[in-house]
Amino acid sequence: MSAAALPAADPLPELAGTLPARIQAVGTSQIGLVADRGRDDPEVVKLWIGEGDLPTPDFVVEAAHRAMQEGETRYTYSRGIPRLHQALSDYHRRHWGVEVAPERFAITAGGMNAIMQACQALLEHGDEVIIPTPNWPNLAEAVRVTGGVPVTVPYRRSADGRFSLPLADIAAAITPRTRVLVVNSPSNPTGWVMPIAEMQALRDLARERGLWIISDEVYNHFTYGNAIAPSFLQICTPSDRLIVANTFSKNWAMTGWRAGWIVYPEGLAATFSKLGQYNTTSIPTFIQHAAVTALDEGDAFIRTMVGRCAESRAIMVEGLSRLRGVTVFAPEGAFYIMARVDTGETSLDLAFRLLREAKVGVAPGTAFGPEGEGFVRICFAVSPALAREAVARLTRVLGERAA
Repeated sequence: MSAAALPAADPLPELAGTLPARIQAVGTSQIGLVADRGRDDPEVVKLWIGEGDLPTPDFVVEAAHRAMQEGETRYTYSRGIPRLHQALSDYHRRHWGVEVAPERFAITAGGMNAIMQACQALLEHGDEVIIPTPNWPNLAEAVRVTGGVPVTVPYRRSADGRFSLPLADIAAAITPRTRVLVVNSPSNPTGWVMPIAEMQALRDLARERGLWIISDEVYNHFTYGNAIAPSFLQICTPSDRLIVANTFSKNWAMTGWRAGWIVYPEGLAATFSKLGQYNTTSIPTFIQHAAVTALDEGDAFIRTMVGRCAESRAIMVEGLSRLRGVTVFAPEGAFYIMARVDTGETSLDLAFRLLREAKVGVAPGTAFGPEGEGFVRICFAVSPALAREAVARLTRVLGERAA
């Protein structure tokens, strides 16, 4: 990290040193370091954070407004309102053909809180959690905050730039301290989608070793073939050691609403009621009513979002592949391109330079682990026009390949 990229010094470092070791070990987000440099600059094309450029659709906003007017502004069940549990059960049946009982859902303050509650429920101090890398940095930090130890397993990368995750690599990382296997498919930032046969093999490994699986399925709808990504709920029983984390943020452009959900095994409703109570009491009641509307009426909006992402993905992959020193491939899922950029700079310094010279904000690859060095992550959940503008600006700075 360059000196200019270091976070501001703590004015009372001696107090920071008295905090628990697990808190002192929590890393600073490199995405935030870059974003904070240009967050308020209207000229910057902001592609650093996993957020599209569409506003929350009117039918969701109106549902929240209507709920507020009807008095849905008071405390409610810590695990969420029953009507939302039923809507989630219907949603999973509609899209994955699975029956998930309404009592197996808990509503959380976004996907991040879903991951945090899963870690709180499962981890003792020193428990190891296997996480493929490069991956969303919040996963490992949630493990550290709750006393666990993240153990990274690098994705393999083929000659054409595609990622894979051999089961043998995961099995080799298991030790007597391993408690949890984490899967994020479709993956942020790699775009990898786990085939259902590999999911079944991982499920069988977890059953054999008595391990839990935390499945981050936030991007399931964002695939660019003929079907949405499979869910572990399709291949696991209600008694399997599986927790699925999800969010309303991506599908319905609700990042700022902070609403998500957990699916847990049968028999853990009381556990997640308590965790919800002591984490947030509950998320706002009127937001939960808006979330019901998103689930019940929002399938067409999801299709619009995914179609838009597919068009911008094609624009960016084609445009970036022409740039000097840049290697890209079309990701199978999610809405990120993990591009290798060979300029001789660290990925963090490159991200700062692209922000300064191109007015394009990207995430440094090392934000997702040391395996991300030499890469930048670019979010393409933007309009095709903005995707073209970003490519044009990057071309002016990086130049095109020699003919």
